[in-house]
This record gives sequence, C-alpha cells and structure tokens, in this order.
Amino acid sequence: MSDEKQTVIVIGGGITGVAAAYYLQKMINQQQLPLECKLIEATHRLGGKIQTVVRDGFVIERGPDSFLARKQSASRLIHEVGLQDKLVHNATGKSYILANEKLYAIPGGAVMGIPTKIRPFALSGLFSPIGKLRAALDFILPPTKTVGDLSLGQFFRRRLGDEVVENLIEPLLSGIYAGDIDQLSLMATFPQFFHLEQKHGSLVLGAKRTTPKAKETANKKGIFQTLTTGLQSLVEEVEKRLEPGSVSKGIRVELVEKHDRRYRLYLSNGEVWTADSVIVAAPHQVVPEMFPNVSFFEPFKTMPSTSVATVALAFAEEAIEQNIDGTGFVVSRRNDYTITACTWTHKKWPHTTPKGKALLRCYVGRPGDEAIVEQSDDDIIRVVIDDLNKIMRINGRPEFAVVSRWKKAMPQYVVGHKERMETVKEKINEQLPGVFLAGSSYEGLGLPDCIDQGEEAVKKVLDYLGVNKQLVVEVN
Repeated sequence: MSDEKQTVIVIGGGITGVAAAYYLQKMINQQQLPLECKLIEATHRLGGKIQTVVRDGFVIERGPDSFLARKQSASRLIHEVGLQDKLVHNATGKSYILANEKLYAIPGGAVMGIPTKIRPFALSGLFSPIGKLRAALDFILPPTKTVGDLSLGQFFRRRLGDEVVENLIEPLLSGIYAGDIDQLSLMATFPQFFHLEQKHGSLVLGAKRTTPKAKETANKKGIFQTLTTGLQSLVEEVEKRLEPGSVSKGIRVELVEKHDRRYRLYLSNGEVWTADSVIVAAPHQVVPEMFPNVSFFEPFKTMPSTSVATVALAFAEEAIEQNIDGTGFVVSRRNDYTITACTWTHKKWPHTTPKGKALLRCYVGRPGDEAIVEQSDDDIIRVVIDDLNKIMRINGRPEFAVVSRWKKAMPQYVVGHKERMETVKEKINEQLPGVFLAGSSYEGLGLPDCIDQGEEAVKKVLDYLGVNKQLVVEVN
C-alpha cells in the first residue's frame, strides 16, 4: 500500500459492500483521488444472498428474485455494468391470499393490503360482514396520537381491525421481512403509512389519494424487475470492474481497533491491515465480535433475525393438474400450513422456465416456526409438496428441487429500531470517526435499499477524508 494514499476498507461482500467498493473505486479513477479501496469478504464468493442456479434451462434464484422498479439504484447499477438489455418486468396477474383453507384473490386496488377501492373489498370473501364494518371505522377514527414508535400490527389493527390485518395485511407485509407484524417497527419499515394517516385522517383515503391511477391494462408493467440472466450476473459484472487485487475472499476480519485517527484490522489469515476509513457492510451479528470493546454495539447481540428457506420445484407442465390463474399466493397465519408463500415462477417470470415446464418457488420459516429450516432437504420438500397438494393437485415428484437455507439471515426491525440505529450512528461519529455501517441489518432489506446504503457510505467516506468531490452516478 502506498504511504501517499489514504486507504478505505469495505468489510462484507454482499450487494451493499460490492456497490460501495464499485462506486468508490469509480470516483477514485474518475477524479484521480489519492485513495485506494479494498474489499474483504469472509466467504469464498461475493453477493451474499444473491445466488442464481442455472440448470436444465431453468433460472432459479436462491435468495431475492427481483427488486422494486420504482427504486432506481438497482437498475442504475445494472446500466453501469451493461446489463440493461437483460432487464425485464414481472408478468402481471392475480395474486392470492390463502385463508380459511381457500385461495382468495387479493382485492383490486389494495395497496400493501390497504383497500383503496370499496367495491372489490366489499365483495371479497376474505372478510366477514363484521370485519368489513370494522375496517370502515378507519374513515372516522382520529389519527394516532402515540409519541414515538409502535408496531405495524398495533397501527393497522387500530385503523382496520384484526380481521383485515390477519387475512390481508399481515401475510403481505410480514412476507417482506419474514417477521412478526406485532413486533416489527412501523417507523423503520413503512413510515409512509403513518404519515398518510396523519395527513389525511383516514389511512384508506390517504392511500387512495396518493396512489397513481392505473394505466390501461394492456400497457401496464409489473412493479418488479429482474435480470433474465439471474441476479447473480449483476454481482459478477460488478466484480469484473473492481480493481485487480482489491478483493480478498475467504478471509474474516476478526478484530478492528482504533489507533489514533486510523484503524487496524486483524484478519483470520494473520495479516493486519491499516485503514483511514472503514465501511462495515456486514450483518449486525458479527459487528460486536469485530469491535468487542465497543459497548454501544451491544444491542446488536440481541437484535433478532429469522431463519428462512426457499424451495424451488421444477415440474413438467402437465404435472400441475390444477392450473390456477395467477402468479402466486401468500399464507395467512390462521391456516395449518408450513409454507408462508408460493410463487408460480413460470407465470410471474416466464424467462426462468423452459417451454413445457413449470417452476414453483415456495418459502418456509417465520418467527416462532423456524424448525423446518433445520430439516433435511427431503423432509422440507415433502412438507412443501403436501401443503401445495391441499390447494392444487400435483401429479408425482418434481424433476428436481433446489433448497436454500438462510439461517438468521432476515434481520428484524422491531419496535424502536430506528431510534436505536440513530443512537449507534451518533456514538460512532463520536468514538469511531471514519467508520460507517451499511447493509440490510440497518436501513432497508431490498436490493435497492442496500445499494443506496452503499452509495451513501461512499459519500460519507469522501466527506470524512476531506475529498471535496461530489459523488456523481451517471446512467449509461
């Protein structure tokens, strides 16, 4: 390492760390900055939960399968590395809720479970007449007066009642975080709902007034995007553009110590690296281990994470005897099912499946019901197929299956998360200047959220090191 250059080390090679290293190195090269950036990853590959299996013409995502198109940082990075011609939107179609042992179409106009159209909601069999009347109280109840954070469940139950929450909102929102809606923080997950209620008085009216009117169905695109080559191809293309020799894999950072204005990183291979600034893009569980003498990281030891698994099942098309019109379903907790959701991937993402084949992607694992993740592949597959056969007839075994376990991989933003993170960041600024946290454990789980955090960390590093250049991200 040159003594004339300041060194920035990124810890963690998931999408957050990869994006941070890419954009920082881009700035260094474009502006000829007196910096160097290194990325270190404990496993032998980059990408974290982004993993794609390509087999027999199928494209199967082990982890995330898409991202919200309206959050532009993911598509921007895709353009950066020349994969824009591989971008596709999801096919639109009916989505369902499995409740009371039956599939119900999600009422038209529902926005994350909030009804914005009265007629589809009133006609839905998901709710009893009493449940529908209870939801109507949203029009007359005063805005929430609670000072500080509260749970998603507490907020929505007050506005719309238990029945709407348990049969519609909980399956949709909990699925995103693999969490318990009565523990998840409103302000750390969906603060926009609180602001809608405060501004419009009614949550339903607020959602209705702020939701863009749908375009003609023929021109309507799905709200999600992915890559026909699989999301892992994004990581691979970004990695190709990182500086040669700047990435170290299969090496853990075991200890980070502050020495004057710099930091020493003690690695599992016995080396000691020195950094002027550190971006910690690693899961919250390992942060207290790397900083054992830093008391304000202690809350990360008790921050919960959920274990989940995805189960991809490849079939011949004729094996699915009951061909349901739609792209998938989520499961209400009131049902005796182990699966929490199922995507009919061959319908939602046609590029993933060869002609004449079908691909189902199911999810298992939720707070309080994580034991299934520890079972053998055969046991998990059997349980999943048994669940599917309760609602759709499947003839025979899958041609093959891909089971992916993600143990303690879904961080839970429980009530008070945002305030705790603000306290941690304040303490870091005071006691560990030049250290910055970024990643799914902290301020957003989705791919764009993680990329955003990586970009923001780069801006903070440049500002801290006194490099008065503005980060400019050009869209090809």
